[in-house]
Amino acid sequence: MGGLAPTPLILSREWSERVEGRTNAEREILMASWAHAIPSLTAAFLASLVEFIEALTVVLAVGTVRGWRPALFGTGLALCTLALLVLALGPALTRIPIDYVQLGVGILLLLFGLRWLRKAILRAAGVIALHDEEAAFAGETALLKSYDSARDPRWDAVAIGTSFKIVMLEGIEVVFIVIAVGAAGGLLVPAGVGAGAALAVVVLLGLVLHRPLAKVPENALKFAVGVLLAAFGTFWLGEGIGVDWPGADWSLLGLVAWFLLVALAGVRVSRARRTAALAVVD
Repeated sequence: MGGLAPTPLILSREWSERVEGRTNAEREILMASWAHAIPSLTAAFLASLVEFIEALTVVLAVGTVRGWRPALFGTGLALCTLALLVLALGPALTRIPIDYVQLGVGILLLLFGLRWLRKAILRAAGVIALHDEEAAFAGETALLKSYDSARDPRWDAVAIGTSFKIVMLEGIEVVFIVIAVGAAGGLLVPAGVGAGAALAVVVLLGLVLHRPLAKVPENALKFAVGVLLAAFGTFWLGEGIGVDWPGADWSLLGLVAWFLLVALAGVRVSRARRTAALAVVD
């Protein structure tokens, strides 16, 4: 009997080692998941913030000139339509083989991100003018006032249509980014949370300020979004064609750093070329 006494201790020690090993493996999986989830949430939040700020400018103009009831009705109708679009497209993508999803999403995200990044670089370098929300608000207000004679007190189709159109146009881009960023890596929830948080922030600021968010550094946001989307696009494109990324999921952060450095260098080059061109003209 005395020789059997250590057995439970040995089994206990072996079991503890197995549990500890599983815990370490779970930690690695969790860390890799965060490596994807945080950039996904951040990209969706920043991209959605930019789009919702632009939509808010027009909705505020509609509410100020035509009344808040039709403005909010058109906005709500568009948001419901966008929610249905997400519910329809999200599950549909899960039925497509993941390699094809990653390849298609990667190409689209890369092109989309580079388009945003190009405009942000040119604006930062002073080549093209910065987007002015105050000017956009004034222009939209003037346009809506020109339709004043056509107002129907029972059903203001102009106000409802204008609000619906701008929220749908900006919202479709948000839906694309959320689905593209989230679906390829099974991260629709973090991407959706990021977009929802951006919507909540913009709505809250709109209710408090009742004016366009002109002080928000919109070009800096677009710059950051362009970098993130280009990095995501490159990563998923590589995954789709079977690239073995060094560091696995952590390589995504390296791609973000790479595109940021390239974009900052692009700003310096564009600014220098603009300065040289102005010097020649003078």
